Amino acid sequence: MTIREQLELREMDYLSLYATKSSASLGRKREEPECDLRPVFQRDRDRILHSKSFRRLKQKTQVFLLPKGDHYRTRLTHTLEVSQNARTIAKALRLNEDLVEAISLGHDLGHTPFGHAGERALDEICPNGFKHNEQSVRVVECLEKDGKGLNLTKEVLDGILTHQTASEPMTLEGQVVRLSDKIAYVNHDVDDAIRGGILSEADIPPKFRKILGSSTKERLNTITHDVIIHSMDKEKVQMSEEVDEAMQGLRKFMFENVYKNPLAKQEESKAIEMVKNLYHYYMEHLDKLPAEYLRMMQWNGDSKEQVICDYIAGMTDNYAVKVFQEIFIPESWKI
Repeated sequence: MTIREQLELREMDYLSLYATKSSASLGRKREEPECDLRPVFQRDRDRILHSKSFRRLKQKTQVFLLPKGDHYRTRLTHTLEVSQNARTIAKALRLNEDLVEAISLGHDLGHTPFGHAGERALDEICPNGFKHNEQSVRVVECLEKDGKGLNLTKEVLDGILTHQTASEPMTLEGQVVRLSDKIAYVNHDVDDAIRGGILSEADIPPKFRKILGSSTKERLNTITHDVIIHSMDKEKVQMSEEVDEAMQGLRKFMFENVYKNPLAKQEESKAIEMVKNLYHYYMEHLDKLPAEYLRMMQWNGDSKEQVICDYIAGMTDNYAVKVFQEIFIPESWKI
């Protein structure tokens, strides 16, 4: 019996009745030999962790564009915080931690440079629209490994695709990640807004602080405990009505006071125009795309609009600025 098989048997004995078992996975699009050490979801986690798109998250915006301080969240640290929250909940509920971690680490791989500003720019300008959750699936299926993709399990792909509110994941592990994403960004965005002088703790409405707590640590502790208590041995991952309403209220408060705050978002219009100008440039100069993207059009029949979106969406903030300067800024003007 291999180590993988031993781990799979251990899952059957220990995990919740409602957990997704590695040995019962729906499988991959392309069949491949099993690993002798790692169950399928652990293997998916490792593939995502070692991917180029995962490494690029370190220089992609979470909320603040190219912040000057060292301690603001990036898309990578957001992803790690989602993973940590999700694993804590999954372990307590005896769900599959490997599946939760794989979905968490992969859920934002399709995010553009400059965060949701870049996403809005591509969604407005591309005829087919642009959604980062759909792009995350495209990254792991079509773009990684020179177009071969990572060949992830169907459960991981579903969790990545359905991590946004409007979707319903097929597994409880996917539900954990969907909720953990919101828990992470609402709380760490409050912390970053305070760090950036956009908010103070006292600005948060007392009714939310009374229920959730008066610090990031307290709020995370309250929400995590509430989710675990109200989801234990149930077929749905959920929180109490009181805590859910308070968190939704805090989220609405953040949209009104941070996500749409002119001080926090004063550079966003520039980022949006930068992304749109890059798109227009490559539409007119398709030959300037890297060779691997041109091959995708030949081999896969992808439209030029899709391939241009793929290239721009994969850029980090810094690389997008660098490319924009090389294309549009005269050499003598550069400092």
